[in-house]
Amino acid sequence: MKLGILAHCYGKLPLEELAAKVGAGGFQSIQLAMAKAISDIDSDLGKLSPGLANHIAETFERHGVRIPVLGCYINPINPDREARRYEIDRFKEHLKYARQFGAAMVATETGKLTTYKEQEPERYEQIAWNTLRETVEELAEEAEKWGVIFAIEPATSLTIHDTAGMLRMMEEVPSSSIGVVIDPVNLLEDYNIDRRDEVMTEAIEKLGPRTVLIHAKDVLLGPDGKKQYAPIVGQGILNYPLFVSLLKKHKPHVHISLEGLKEENIAPSAAFVRQQWETTGSTL
Repeated sequence: MKLGILAHCYGKLPLEELAAKVGAGGFQSIQLAMAKAISDIDSDLGKLSPGLANHIAETFERHGVRIPVLGCYINPINPDREARRYEIDRFKEHLKYARQFGAAMVATETGKLTTYKEQEPERYEQIAWNTLRETVEELAEEAEKWGVIFAIEPATSLTIHDTAGMLRMMEEVPSSSIGVVIDPVNLLEDYNIDRRDEVMTEAIEKLGPRTVLIHAKDVLLGPDGKKQYAPIVGQGILNYPLFVSLLKKHKPHVHISLEGLKEENIAPSAAFVRQQWETTGSTL
């Protein structure tokens, strides 16, 4: 396993400083969301180019780090049509230049499920779904043009909030350019956390054929019984032996990126995940 990390776990830094920190942390790959991670480069719409992409990639390469994934976190169901168009066009630009970064995919999420609830309390879920499907159709077509994967991450509070929703979207938009980002923690909420092994197993088994990236973090229950992110991976209640076994069986060489960590907690979290990978067999 070549463990990676979301670059903005180190904060928003100048490019050279960020690349040096990631390399010194022992990571060989990153998911790079430029707007969140790089402070001295403007990545707004119209600013990307092959030259800029090459410059960023070469800077990370000098520190032994590749960029297999670009993150472009847009709101694909933004009620403001003008703002949504801007974000879609920015995502398209990331798709266009992804290969110049060395990336095979561009990842995003799917917008809050409750986005339209106030204005359409009876139909808000369907409106969000229809709006998302339109965006997914457009971005999937664009990804096909550039030979890049359009990676979608489901999460409990979003329009695509579970395995069934992700399967439904891929059925309604049958594009081979669509891939899946699985983060087991993001598929857990208070209502299903007691079934966390089942939820994780279902996601990896059913979405495995289309999975292109894994996010790794941990979860625990706070004193109020509510879901919280564990500050260090391994200190929570996610079943990492099962997680690793499932990955070894269904996606043994998938990119795995640590996520949601403060800088001081990165090293122990990375050590835990690497240790789990080394000691857990594919027993399923």
